[in-house]
Amino acid sequence: MRLLIDVGNTAVKLALASNDNIQLIRDDQVPWVDINEVLVAQVGKSDALSPYEEKAQASGIKVIHAHVTATLGQLHCAYEHYQNLGVDRWLTVVACHYLYPQQNCVIVDSGTATKVDILSADGRHRGGWILPGLDMMIESLVSNTQKVFSDEQSPFAQELGNNTPNAVKNGALVATLGAVYAAIEEFGSDKGNLKVVCAGGYGEFISQQLNCDAFYHDSLVLQGLAFWRKYIQI
Repeated sequence: MRLLIDVGNTAVKLALASNDNIQLIRDDQVPWVDINEVLVAQVGKSDALSPYEEKAQASGIKVIHAHVTATLGQLHCAYEHYQNLGVDRWLTVVACHYLYPQQNCVIVDSGTATKVDILSADGRHRGGWILPGLDMMIESLVSNTQKVFSDEQSPFAQELGNNTPNAVKNGALVATLGAVYAAIEEFGSDKGNLKVVCAGGYGEFISQQLNCDAFYHDSLVLQGLAFWRKYIQI
């Protein structure tokens, strides 16, 4: 059994992988005596991972950090300098390539930052965009602009704002959705075989706001990590 660890910018997610099954777990549910390998996807701070590495080392369990490669099986990375692609983005692409074979995909991972990636049905990652996440957009705008403010009470919505908090929060949402729609348009007329897959802390919310069919996957990076281990040569 493998322990999968996703060290994000604001949270650590854990899952157990047995064969092709992924089960999300809490920190206190890790069955260390049954773990034979630890797989890590890390974009966040190393101190968040340290307790797990120390426990694995004390138990003699191998820890493997996922990394980006130019290809993975039939999947091709868009970056010429593939080492510069964030491993979290790569793993969402890996997950969708194997979960939705021979389908065009727009992948939206929305948390601290929002990452939008495009994957063609032929297994080619075509690239993507990185923009501030909803909260970061608001914080940046409020911190750097006079007389612009937000609040905790106003919900995100798509209509025009009729007060400053509405205008700020709704603007962040509309900008994010606009990036997703722009990604969809990259496929031109070839949209009949398209999956829009959302992940991350705001993933479910974003999937509900889009005016097209969209799917929410609560453990896309971890799923990609499991597939990565299956197909990588170590």
